Amino acid sequence: MKEEKESLHPRNKHRTSYDFKSLISCCPELEKFVFVNKYNNETIDFANPKAVKFLNKALLKKFYAISNWDIPASYLCPPIPGRADYIHYIADLLASCNEKEIPTGKFIRILDIGVGANCVYPLIGNYEYGWSFVGSDIDSIAINSGKKIAESNPNLKNIELRKQNSAEHIFNGIIKPGEFFDATVCNPPFHSSQAEAQAGAVRKVKNLSGGKTKNPVLNFGGQNAELWCDGGEKEFISKMIKESVAFSANCLWFTSLVSKSENLPSIYNQLGNAKAVEVKTIEMKQGNKISRIIAWTFQNTTERGDWKTKRFK
Repeated sequence: MKEEKESLHPRNKHRTSYDFKSLISCCPELEKFVFVNKYNNETIDFANPKAVKFLNKALLKKFYAISNWDIPASYLCPPIPGRADYIHYIADLLASCNEKEIPTGKFIRILDIGVGANCVYPLIGNYEYGWSFVGSDIDSIAINSGKKIAESNPNLKNIELRKQNSAEHIFNGIIKPGEFFDATVCNPPFHSSQAEAQAGAVRKVKNLSGGKTKNPVLNFGGQNAELWCDGGEKEFISKMIKESVAFSANCLWFTSLVSKSENLPSIYNQLGNAKAVEVKTIEMKQGNKISRIIAWTFQNTTERGDWKTKRFK
C-alpha cells in the first residue's frame, strides 16, 4: 500500500505517490522522462520543464478527464496537487456558510484572478464540484490558451475567460454590474521584479535537481505577469483588498494565496482598514513547502444566511 501524503487535503486525489504505469497509459510521452532513483522509486526530474508538463497532462487526464491540455512555451506549468488543495479548501470555506455541506453545481460561481494559460483551477473545480468559473488575465496569450483548453474538452461546462485590460485593476473591468460570485481564487505574482523572479527560478531549479543543474532552464517558471509585479504579492493583495470593498455585495468570499508569511501582518492591517467582517487564514502544506490562503468577507451572519438561501441550491 502506498504511503499517503497526509499534509494534503483529505479529498485531494494526489495523496499517494504517483502511479507512473497508470500515468504513462494516459500520456505515453511521459514514459521517456521516468526513471528509478537511488531509493528504487520511479520518478521524474522535476527540474525538467518537459517532464513536468507531460506529468501534468497525465494527471489531468487520469484524475480530471481532461484529454486535451497544453500550454504555450515559457508559460507557468503549475503543480497539480497544490492547485487541487486550494480548490478543496475553497469548498470547505463555502460549506462553512452552508451547514457544513459543500454547495455544488453550475449555480456556484468562482472567479479566478490570473487564470493563466494553464487554466488549472477551473479545470479541477469544474470536475470536482461542477462549479462555473470566470477566469481573468491581463495576458492575451494566456486567455486564448485557456479558451482553447475549455473548448477542446467537451466535458467541461461553464468556463468563461475574460481579458483584464488594465494593469491597474483586478476586479474593476471584470465583475459586471449585478454579477455575483461565491468565491474568488488567486495565485498572485510572487516576486517584486523580473530580476528577483529570475533569481528565484534559478534557486528553484537547482533545489529540484539537487544542485546538479549548472545552467537551469527557466521556461517552466512563467511569464512576467505570472511571476512578478511592482511590490510583489504584498502589493498585489493590497490592491485586491482595496478593490474588493467596492464589490463587497458581489462576492461572498474573497481569497488569495499568500506565499510569504512575513506579508501577513500587513495584509491583516489592510483588511482591518477595509472593515472586513471576518478574516480566515487557511494553512496548506505540500512537502516542505508551506503556504496559506487568506480569505475575507464583508457579509455578516445574517447576510451570509440570505446568500445561502438565494444561491446555494
